[in-house]
Amino acid sequence: MTDASDDPSDPLLTLPESLRDAFKEPLGPVTTDAAALLEAVDDTRERHGSPDEGPPRLIAVGDVVTYHLREAGRVPDVALVDGKTEREAVREEIATALAAAEERRVSVENPAAALSAALLDALAEALAADEPVTVEVTGEEDLAALPAMLAAPLGSTVVYGQPGEGMVRVAITPETRGKARELFEGLTGDTAAAYEILGVDSEKLDGAGSR
Repeated sequence: MTDASDDPSDPLLTLPESLRDAFKEPLGPVTTDAAALLEAVDDTRERHGSPDEGPPRLIAVGDVVTYHLREAGRVPDVALVDGKTEREAVREEIATALAAAEERRVSVENPAAALSAALLDALAEALAADEPVTVEVTGEEDLAALPAMLAAPLGSTVVYGQPGEGMVRVAITPETRGKARELFEGLTGDTAAAYEILGVDSEKLDGAGSR
């Protein structure tokens, strides 16, 4: 395989078979109520936001999740979409609504069950942007929730879909960062390079967060 440094769309990190079951477990509460979820997002922002970090963000991973949040009146600060849900094309009404959105768009390639340098770089840039950004992924964005949990400021919320159940809401706290770090470092590949791209100091992820 070509070294990941040669092509930013190549896998930098991949999900090993031994961790696939762990990634199927939701990392936060699951709900189908977008309005209630957004109330919890605001509560998380107030309770866990840190003046030492950037403003808390709302990150949506997946087309259906992004659609439901927008329909509930909230445009995610960062949305990662790939035109699919459970490996099938999303419904036309969802695709049409997302295509009509006016946020800035960035296109990247990212293989299934992997994270490319291109996706990590786009995620980091989107989190730092002043305006909402949609990252359009050719391939799959399923693993993107994990680096989002590590790179987003304290008080942020990452929302992703749980097949057949609803939306998973992950409040970004030192505790959830610690869980995300365990999973992230279980991926196969160059974790140090991934942290560097994300602008994350892995030594500050435990305990007190980035303070």
